[in-house]
Amino acid sequence: MTVDLAHVETWLFDLDNTLYPAECEFMALIEGKMTDFMERTTGLPREEARAIQKRYYLEHGTTLAGLMAHHGLEPKAFLDEVHDVSMDRLTPDPALQAAVAALPGRRLVFTNGSLGHAERVLAHLGLAHLFEDVFAIETADYIPKPAMATFEKVVARHAFAPPATAFFEDSEKNLAPAALLGMTTVLVGAHAAASTADFVHHRTHDLAGFLTSARLKEA
Repeated sequence: MTVDLAHVETWLFDLDNTLYPAECEFMALIEGKMTDFMERTTGLPREEARAIQKRYYLEHGTTLAGLMAHHGLEPKAFLDEVHDVSMDRLTPDPALQAAVAALPGRRLVFTNGSLGHAERVLAHLGLAHLFEDVFAIETADYIPKPAMATFEKVVARHAFAPPATAFFEDSEKNLAPAALLGMTTVLVGAHAAASTADFVHHRTHDLAGFLTSARLKEA
């Protein structure tokens, strides 16, 4: 069944586990470095530190936000350290490059990661030149998705109309505020098909195929 996205003028994409497949386990490298950081910060054994790391993620949206709230962490050192990982697990996808390039209108990246991390990943994937801008965690004043204030900030910064916007994400909870604002939401990943949330409008495990097969606005 062809998905009708002819109304979309702005294409908003999450970065990690969305513009590349989660199965490559690139994020596992970053999460491992976060656990290293948590061990040093808390002085706890690794498994206890990891449990706190996961709790911060669930309660605050990111591990960083939890560290800032509970430990007064200065964010730049954390972001620089945890994102300093090898790109070897990421493979450029020509089909995705072509599909994104063919999208009519504006294309933006909206990530809870750092700007430097986004720029490195997009460049490695051969996608950097296809996006107008990156709205990163620094741009959000370190308030991560799914905070509604951060969604309102990205809309205001780039002056786009949510009803004419499609937002692609691997995290279901991050799609809820987008739907409330009127965006068309697309859950990406192997887990997407199992989602029953009414704020998820479309689901795909094949982002390139989904974009290629959708009905788009005519030029």
